[in-house]
Amino acid sequence: MFISPQISLYIHIPWCLKKCGYCDFHSYVSQSIIPEQQYIEHLLKDLEKDLSLVDYREINTIFIGGGTPSLLQSQSIEKLLNGIKKRSIVSKIAEISIEANPKKLEYKRFINYKKSGINRFSIGVQTFNSNLLRKIERTYNYKEIIDAIKASQKNNYNLNLDLMYGLPDQLLEDALSDLRYAIQYSPSHISWYQLTIEPNTPFYARKIKLPNEDIIFKMLNKGDSLLKKAGYKKYEISSYSKENYQCQHNLNYWNFGDYIGIGCGAHGKITQKNGKIIRTLKNKNMNDFLNGNYLNSINIISDKEKIFEYFMNVFRLYQPVFKKHFREKTNINEMVIEKNIEIAIKEGFLINTIDYWDTTKKGKLFLNSLLEIFLN
Repeated sequence: MFISPQISLYIHIPWCLKKCGYCDFHSYVSQSIIPEQQYIEHLLKDLEKDLSLVDYREINTIFIGGGTPSLLQSQSIEKLLNGIKKRSIVSKIAEISIEANPKKLEYKRFINYKKSGINRFSIGVQTFNSNLLRKIERTYNYKEIIDAIKASQKNNYNLNLDLMYGLPDQLLEDALSDLRYAIQYSPSHISWYQLTIEPNTPFYARKIKLPNEDIIFKMLNKGDSLLKKAGYKKYEISSYSKENYQCQHNLNYWNFGDYIGIGCGAHGKITQKNGKIIRTLKNKNMNDFLNGNYLNSINIISDKEKIFEYFMNVFRLYQPVFKKHFREKTNINEMVIEKNIEIAIKEGFLINTIDYWDTTKKGKLFLNSLLEIFLN
């Protein structure tokens, strides 16, 4: 019997005041007035078209990302969330998150965001070091970060702080200092991930130099120990949380759940009743999107793609991967990947039991090498 997977909703707000040199997300730089009311009307129409694809399943999590969603006025966020609830079934205990840039956060906006139904806040700190913030082209400083954190905590937000390590000219002590600052404010969740320079970014073109592998490895190990000692549990490669504060929206991604993606350039993944999985990509051209041309492409993913994408997500988690879960999520029997599993075990990346697979310490450390085995 087919069981429809949990469904999440991702909403893309593509505007930024400035595009950082390392960023490869789809975004627009806008110093002028953002057409937010018009955009929200089209977001809701975009949602209406996608709801039929998911048989109007209950939405369990909502994530408003970007870009810089906190550029939007609180009235716009309220209109957006009210519009979603009128058109779809949203769980009464849904996790509703918004990403925020510290420079644009104001005390009154926090209160109104909360009134509109936002119950989880994610602040893009990256580093508390004002000198390093300039090097990675962020538009705020240490004081603005602290003000943003205090304002969010004053309103009892479930708070995540995004931090990066391996920044240009960053020393080991700089990275550990960032974590100590974060821990001092006791957020419920800390995302701590390595900066990577992606192709087609200004940093890549300028050949920006990052710390060497030895320094980055020390940052990872010592930072991991520091976070765990402070009471944060590592549940995913770059995610740490206090008990019961894991990001439910991201957990749905990593468990190969379904999600609707609305907004300019957003992606979606939807499992059909026949077990096939479709991918949606929304139009990246803002003018086209605002003219009602939302869908750029819709494709059924092959079994080969399905297998690779499944493991690319679930192997990020610090938990066993149950074979029953693999069958349910992919509609593929695990015998198909028997040879791949044997290679992964031989390389020391995986442990195999009757009911589940589990990544070894080596498997987590060399995750890309493990995933390459499932490309064939």
